[in-house]
Amino acid sequence: MSEVVIYTIISLTGLGLIAAAILYFVATKFKVFEDPRIDQVEEALPLTNCGGCGHPGCRAFAEACVKADDLSDLHCPVGGNDTMQKVASILGMEVEERDKYVAVVRCAGSLEYRQKTSIYEGAPSCAVAASLYGGDTGCSYGCLYLGDCVKSCDFEAMYLDPVTGLPVVIEDKCVACNACVTSCPKDIMELWPQGRKNRKIFVACINEDKGGTAKKACEVACTGCSKCEKECKYDAITIENYLAYIDPEKCKLCRKCVDVCGSHSIHEINFPPRKLKEDAEEAGARGKREKRSAAASTDTAVLEAPPAENVDVVEMAKARRLKSREAKENNENNESE
Repeated sequence: MSEVVIYTIISLTGLGLIAAAILYFVATKFKVFEDPRIDQVEEALPLTNCGGCGHPGCRAFAEACVKADDLSDLHCPVGGNDTMQKVASILGMEVEERDKYVAVVRCAGSLEYRQKTSIYEGAPSCAVAASLYGGDTGCSYGCLYLGDCVKSCDFEAMYLDPVTGLPVVIEDKCVACNACVTSCPKDIMELWPQGRKNRKIFVACINEDKGGTAKKACEVACTGCSKCEKECKYDAITIENYLAYIDPEKCKLCRKCVDVCGSHSIHEINFPPRKLKEDAEEAGARGKREKRSAAASTDTAVLEAPPAENVDVVEMAKARRLKSREAKENNENNESE
C-alpha cells in the first residue's frame, strides 16, 4: 500500500474524529430539554391530529398542556372529558367537565326551496366554486351542495342527502373536531352544544339580505321579521343584519319561536313530534260530541224512568192528626192518675 493511500486514510479518520468531537460538544452545549410528560400526555390523546383543539396536531396539544398552569382553556374534543381527566391526572391538575358539542348545518335551502339560476361545471369543490362566484342559486350565502365538509370529516359523521343536496350530521359519530367548520367556504357549519336530551333549536339560515330579497332567493330564508325575538321571554334571540340568531346558552328550548316563525327557518332537532292543529281540533270536537251524547243519554234515562206510586196527601194528613190526638189523650190519662 502506497504512502499516499495511508496518509489519506489517516487524514480522513482524523477529520472524522475531530468533526464528531465538535458535533458532540455542540449537541451537549445546546441540548434542548424536553419534559418527559409530553410523551405521556401524547399517549393519552386519541392521536387523530384533527386540529379540533386549536393546535397543529396532538403533539403540539400535549406540549401546550404541559406548559400550561391550568387546563381551563385546553380541551380535546375528540377524546372528550375522559381523555382530559387522564391528561389532568398525568399533570397533577384538575379539569372541569365540558358539555359535548356537535356540528349543525345552518342552511335549510335545499334543492326544493332554491331555484337554480346557473349550472356549475367546474371542479367538484365548494372552495373552488366559492372562489369563482356566489353559487348556482339566487342565494349567495347558502350551501353549494358539493360536500367539502363531508370530505373533510375523518370520522364518517356526515353525508350528503341525495334528495335535499344538503349535508347531514350523524350526531352519534360527530366529535366536534371543527374540520367541517373550517372547510366550509360559506360558513354554514357551526359547532353547537348538544343540549339536554340532544335537543337543539337554531336558525337554519345565514342570509343577511333584506327580507324580500332573501325570500325571493329561498323560500325558507329568515326575513328578520322579529316575531321570534318578541316571542322569546329569555332574551335568547337577537336580530342583526336582517337575520335572527339564537344564543344556545340562553335558549330554554321552549319552542315558542318555532311556532311564530312564518318562514320555517328555525329548526328544532330531536324533539318529540308535535300534534297537528287539525288533530287537536278534531279531538276537541270529538270530546264535545261525546259529552253531548252522554248528556242526552242521561236525559233519556230520566224520562224513561218508571213514575213513582201516587200518594194520597189528604189521607196522610188525617193519619198524622189521629196519631197526635191519641198521644194527647194518653198524656191526659197519665196526669189524672
